[in-house]
Amino acid sequence: MRYNRYRGNSPQKKRNPWLAVLLVLVAAGVLAFGALEVYIGLHSRDSVAGQPQTMVIFGCQVKPDGPSILLRDRLDTALSYWKDHPEIRIVVSGGKGDDEHISEAQCMYDYLTAHGVDGANIYREDQSRNTWQNINNTFALMEREGWSLTDDVLLVSSGFHLARIEVLWDRVRTGMLRNEAYNDQCISTLAAPVSHAPSAVHMFFREPLALVKSFLFDR
Repeated sequence: MRYNRYRGNSPQKKRNPWLAVLLVLVAAGVLAFGALEVYIGLHSRDSVAGQPQTMVIFGCQVKPDGPSILLRDRLDTALSYWKDHPEIRIVVSGGKGDDEHISEAQCMYDYLTAHGVDGANIYREDQSRNTWQNINNTFALMEREGWSLTDDVLLVSSGFHLARIEVLWDRVRTGMLRNEAYNDQCISTLAAPVSHAPSAVHMFFREPLALVKSFLFDR
């Protein structure tokens, strides 16, 4: 008698449980990535309140012929605000990378002064190598200059970068003041556009991971 392998009561082929686990993990990862992108997007906008006394511009790569496109975007955004608020003091924050001939702070200083900003009103923080150091060193500069750490501030960077800056800024200021007076500080943001398309694509994938890393380890 010929065996019929299509009999209705034949046992079904077992599914690989590890494949199901993998699919669940991939789905969870996609959802988490999407949630992070939404969070970053919500912070990628201008939000100016009060009367900021200090504007902090966060550095980016310096090219041999001057600021990179991303850095120029940030500087032009800052200049647009400065033209209406020429009294605001400016902190430029960024050290010298291994592939840079001058510090990011010096490059920003040169660009701003070439566009009319009084150099006496620009303060250079030129030791930082990442966002966490940018913020810590900026607070140290503010202390050295005798400024009130509860003064309102305006943080300027590329839109994708602002969510991470705000998380870390709040962490640093909370650790430094540890009192209710600190809650009086008003934090405003200016979101510079990203006019370099390859950088926009790169940061779309990189920034969510950088945000998680900073949240967990930058302390």
